[in-house]
Amino acid sequence: MNFDGVLFFPVTPFAEDGSVDVELLKEHIGSRLPFGPGGVFPACGTGEFHALSLDEIRTVVTAAVEVVAGAVPVVAGAGGPLGHAIAAAKVAGEAGADALLVLPPYLVSGPTDGVVAYVEAVAAASSLPVIVYHRGTAKFTAAAMTRLTANPKVVGFKDGIGDVGLAQEIVSAINASGRKDFALFNGLLTAELTQGAYRGLGIPLYSSAAFAMAPEIAKAYYDAYVAGDEDRRNALLEGFYAPLVRLRDQTPGFGVSLIKAGLRLAGLPVGSVRPPLVDPTEEQLLELKAILAKGHELAGS
Repeated sequence: MNFDGVLFFPVTPFAEDGSVDVELLKEHIGSRLPFGPGGVFPACGTGEFHALSLDEIRTVVTAAVEVVAGAVPVVAGAGGPLGHAIAAAKVAGEAGADALLVLPPYLVSGPTDGVVAYVEAVAAASSLPVIVYHRGTAKFTAAAMTRLTANPKVVGFKDGIGDVGLAQEIVSAINASGRKDFALFNGLLTAELTQGAYRGLGIPLYSSAAFAMAPEIAKAYYDAYVAGDEDRRNALLEGFYAPLVRLRDQTPGFGVSLIKAGLRLAGLPVGSVRPPLVDPTEEQLLELKAILAKGHELAGS
């Protein structure tokens, strides 16, 4: 599975009655495809997987598959309680997804062997290849990833923990497996801020929630990153991403809430986030508006 470009994690728009707004979701995804995402990841973290029913996951993934139409891989989320994760994996397969991003188990923390078994159980329940998400209650080791790379259905690793030493050990273990088809992602919040370091670890790909909100800015950063234009990349980091992270860190869950707010500011009525997340205050919206204006100025958009 080839990912070439920013990894796009769309939001899930909600209508006034609380239902998924399918037409707006299609518009949201379709409007970002011209900016060249390397893959589309519906019903994942930015898409509020934690708040979606199985029927809603089916709706979201089906809409994404329809719009993307095979242009790039569509990777759907599957996680939480094991039964729900398996059901979500089956729903995603029926909806036409190309792969699964296995999100962490719900609440409980098990030993590493248990976390590996969780991934294996989800993989066994679906015909789709899976990408493991190293985050929260799903913490992997180099030995665990050596075991998982022996399974041809496991095709990627996404780091959302940020332990650089452990990430390097895992990259080395994956490389030692001889797998040439294995994708490595930086999945930290606002990953652009850390991607310079992750590139040095041998993790070239990254997820971008900002791409969902402001694809012009995210594409400008990606182009600078690929071209090795460090002056332009650092200007975008200092002028847009660093202020965005400072605002994000004011309130738990703003990694999603700010993205939806930015879309609303741009005129796309994607609705509010679902509980337990909250929307920004009026003061925070003003700050976000200023950050986006600076980002567009730096991107020349």
